[in-house]
Amino acid sequence: MEVATQHSGNLRPGTYARGTETVDAILNAAHTVLIEEGASAFTLRRIAAASGMKVGNVSYHFPRKEMLVQILLDEMLDNYDKILETRVRQPDLSDEERLRLIIVICLEDISGKRTTRLFTELWALANHNGFIAGRVHAFYQRIHDFIGEIVAALNPALSPDDVHTVALYISASMEGATPFLGFEKPWEAKMPAIIRLASHALIGLAKTITPAEIAGLRAHVAASS
Repeated sequence: MEVATQHSGNLRPGTYARGTETVDAILNAAHTVLIEEGASAFTLRRIAAASGMKVGNVSYHFPRKEMLVQILLDEMLDNYDKILETRVRQPDLSDEERLRLIIVICLEDISGKRTTRLFTELWALANHNGFIAGRVHAFYQRIHDFIGEIVAALNPALSPDDVHTVALYISASMEGATPFLGFEKPWEAKMPAIIRLASHALIGLAKTITPAEIAGLRAHVAASS
């Protein structure tokens, strides 16, 4: 999500505390390198150069680049939770409106430079690094879980596994728009129309899909594999 990293006020595992000048400079440099230069440039040496520090200063606080990825993802989740609290988890909203808001928030974020580039590069890092893959998976699992809460409320006939399947489909449908509709992508100008289409189609799916239809889709996939 396109949300700025903020001072969390909490100590996290490692030799650093968010909010100190040195650590903030390192994290900001790591964020910039990943977005502007990509996964191939995401090294402690390059991050040190971007922050104007020696490699030893960076590695003292962050011995491995994986720690930087963990912090970036954790802080994004913290800020995403704040967005959900202020915009989505409001008592006067219907479950349908909550799901619509999540769809709008996610797709609008994909339109931004930060989200388009950051997650593309995180996926690239995850392809070659099991720890980073696990952290990215955990990030998306939180998103799936929240979408699942709303799907379960909209469609009580679904089993927990069905709810997870539908939530995963909704999330994947939105994230899959990144290479086509994200920042500077071929059809980014169509994103407003895609948001309207996604809101209509994905909410309708969540409300009306049946366990039998999901089972049928699974059986078809199994038979053709």
